[in-house]
Amino acid sequence: MSAPDQQPDELVRTETASLRTLVQYAGASGDFYEMHYDIPFARERGHRELAVHGLLKTAWLGRLVEEWFAGRGRITVLDVSYRGMDFRDEPVSCGARVTGRDGDRVVLEVWTAGADGTRTTIGTAEVALTEGRS
Repeated sequence: MSAPDQQPDELVRTETASLRTLVQYAGASGDFYEMHYDIPFARERGHRELAVHGLLKTAWLGRLVEEWFAGRGRITVLDVSYRGMDFRDEPVSCGARVTGRDGDRVVLEVWTAGADGTRTTIGTAEVALTEGRS
């Protein structure tokens, strides 16, 4: 897609966090809360499975937007709110939809959703377009 006017209005990608993914993210981020790697701990707190880190879901959304606008813009805003949990080995839909454009600024709605379609993370992103600039 060479121009913003030619790109789709919405992009959705599916991510799945394995135990390895959760442990690697914990190591990289320093977030070693047991909900992300200790199944008995998670179940003692009423959860059926290990929880995906909220910031990992944010990273997935950032990567989705970054790859969508690769070489044509940079993310200037990524603001999310966590509304529900996603779990290990379950698909998480990561989506972004253009909601507005003002000159060189594109505004997007971003979200993650579980397999049942419930949105577990909601937010916005803004991209400053750089096309045609040296």
